[in-house]
Amino acid sequence: MWQLLLLAKNLKGWYTDLMKITDIRIRIVKKDDNKLKAVASMTIDDCFAVHDIKVIEGNQGLFIAMPSRKTPEGNFKDIVHPLNTETRETISKMILEEYEKALAEAPKE
Repeated sequence: MWQLLLLAKNLKGWYTDLMKITDIRIRIVKKDDNKLKAVASMTIDDCFAVHDIKVIEGNQGLFIAMPSRKTPEGNFKDIVHPLNTETRETISKMILEEYEKALAEAPKE
């Protein structure tokens, strides 16, 4: 189980709470010459799921792309995403670790 520190603001000011990433599932994409390596789903606090997080092989290594949709102008806009760099880096690290585990456990062809 993973934990992220969640900072939030209520009427009385800022407070902290722990948000738990309770599950990460990886579906490996088995296509040669494809930059998309896997698709992940993440569950938060056993009550909120984020699907279609992509694991992509870029020029500088693996990275994740949050779920997005194409705008009428042809750009992609995230549907859901972390609001700060620390949270993005933590989620990325967790998903990439689970991807590496899934690769190691996958049957060899």
